[in-house]
Amino acid sequence: MFKVCSKHEVTSIVRCVILNLQILCCSCSSFFFYTYKSFPKGRFDLTFQKQCTNTTTYRSTTNNVNIFGLTPEENPEFWRSQARKTLQSTLDRKLNTNVAKNILLFLGDGMGITTYTAAWILKGQLQNQTGEETVMTMDTFPNVGLAKTYSVDFQIPDSAATATAYLCGVKTNLNTIGVSAAARNGVCKTQKGNEVTSILKWAKDAGKSVGIVTTTRVQHATPATSYAHSASRKWYSDADMPDAAKRDGCTDISSQLLNNTDIDVIIGGGRKYMTPRGTKDPEYPRDYSSRGKRKDGRNLINEWQRLKIGKVARYVWNKTDFDAVDPETTDYLMALFEPGDLRFEADRDPSMDPSIVETTEKAIRILQKNPKGFFLLVEGGRIDQAHHDGRAYMALHETVAFDYAIAKGLELTKEHETLTIVTADHSHPVSLNGFPFRGQSILGKSPLWGTDMLPYTTLMYGNGPGHKITNGKRPDLRNVNTKTKDYVQLSAVPTESTTHSGEDVAVLARGPMAHLFQGVQEQNYIAHAMAYAACVGADMRHCQGQTQPPVVHTTFTGDKNGNGGTHGSVTLLMSLLSALLAITLLM
Repeated sequence: MFKVCSKHEVTSIVRCVILNLQILCCSCSSFFFYTYKSFPKGRFDLTFQKQCTNTTTYRSTTNNVNIFGLTPEENPEFWRSQARKTLQSTLDRKLNTNVAKNILLFLGDGMGITTYTAAWILKGQLQNQTGEETVMTMDTFPNVGLAKTYSVDFQIPDSAATATAYLCGVKTNLNTIGVSAAARNGVCKTQKGNEVTSILKWAKDAGKSVGIVTTTRVQHATPATSYAHSASRKWYSDADMPDAAKRDGCTDISSQLLNNTDIDVIIGGGRKYMTPRGTKDPEYPRDYSSRGKRKDGRNLINEWQRLKIGKVARYVWNKTDFDAVDPETTDYLMALFEPGDLRFEADRDPSMDPSIVETTEKAIRILQKNPKGFFLLVEGGRIDQAHHDGRAYMALHETVAFDYAIAKGLELTKEHETLTIVTADHSHPVSLNGFPFRGQSILGKSPLWGTDMLPYTTLMYGNGPGHKITNGKRPDLRNVNTKTKDYVQLSAVPTESTTHSGEDVAVLARGPMAHLFQGVQEQNYIAHAMAYAACVGADMRHCQGQTQPPVVHTTFTGDKNGNGGTHGSVTLLMSLLSALLAITLLM
């Protein structure tokens, strides 16, 4: 027997469903099942099947609370009290103007605002909560701003151009790393003389210890930009470079990992780019795709070990050896857990590969022994790669794991001396849509169906591999489990890989000078603000107690008409005339 619910009943029944409570009839203990009936123009009814007829009273089997009573959120005082507490904590906040001894930069690759929001819902739902009200570790950062992500040549950027912006303080072209926009993608000759250094090098030059932790290969765009200069982000090893580039004197990214900056901690994947062609991988000896790639015959892992003679330097490729590394006695660590990128968190073998939480902890414990402090880049790199595959499940689980790594970073450091930044390099065209009920699975389906009388998922992509049209109709998802790790979300436009998207990304900060990270800024501002806070790089005013802008002998074109340059020239001319007049009067 079916019954159409009244508005009051719909609200009450849904509330119990989203709280994951088992709704039972008091007298016969039979389950209720509810179904959706969708109509055009967004109208819908919720019906449920009543399997016993001798009762109309319902209760939760988990907490014995009358489901028709008021919840805290239905009481206005709940929201007023919450807002008053938040307001007071904001009013009580004091600026931390210390010099940052340490910098922790957490970079969620592809972690746009939608991913961020969906991830906190998932994090709560994994803890048997409704999810929407979940507080991520990232949410506790008091200072928030936005960064514009476009590159010099493209409206929507890639991870190479964006990394050059937030690490080197200079915007550049697509697919290039550690070079200015004067360099051209894939053209080695344009790389020479246009190299730009990163905050990792600035920190090392200031005497700090430095490290990179990533869930991708350590030669990938984000970590590579911290130490390499390359006209192509794809030049992982010499085998990936064209002969012309090698003749013109360019070197591969893996080689630069050893030669450019003395990095104390290197954790990620990418073994196959470090060893000679055909070298069997220690973990996958029978897999030819995992074998060494280098044509020059160099074994960069062995070279790295020879460079560290006289120091306590450890190279590891599995969790057992990684766990055996003593941070208190280790000077250098290179940990490469996969031939290429690390496995997704949902696929990770805990007995072979440590989590991003564990790698972050090991890195900090090694680096923090330096009394001058450290700089550490931690990248949740596979958020992006999951989005490229159209797999929201994987992307969100990667983001949740990333948030736990942030929590570990805060736990191991002191806020008064450590500037911690969380941001993304770019976003993806993923949308959160469809008016799902409160607490409904973020990986589930909208209660509203389309005008084609077919359901759709709450998370969808603007483009990607999930575009499926058969005989003019999209797939019927009524009997499809969309909550599995292998499910590929529907997309509006067919592409082999989901592209990036170009909206601003969030920048969250806490610690010394965290208040610098607010408002809407160009993405390259991030590197300069971090450097200022820690007194590394060229701008040392914070250490010297100065706030006035340094003298700059450059003429800028400030607006689109070039009036800034005219103004600068007029100002300079007036200064010269004033000086001449003063000299004349004194004669």
